[in-house]
Amino acid sequence: MAQLELGLAKLAFRQKDYSQAERWFHSVCETHGEATAAPEACYWEGVAAYKAANEPKHLKETYRKLSKRYPDSEWAKKASVWAG
Repeated sequence: MAQLELGLAKLAFRQKDYSQAERWFHSVCETHGEATAAPEACYWEGVAAYKAANEPKHLKETYRKLSKRYPDSEWAKKASVWAG
């Protein structure tokens, strides 16, 4: 189910429906937190939130969440540029 929702989120993101993408990514991140897709979804949730609101704070929050929940994931490493 997590992979299906991740796919729907990516489709919405590609269509520039950032609010809908954010909701799908959030669902994967929070509802399926143990799934292998969860760290990626958390990362893209933050990117979608940033794109929807043009607020850099979403990126910093995303880094904090990833570094706490998935510190060894490649997605936490990618988000580390937002730590500042």
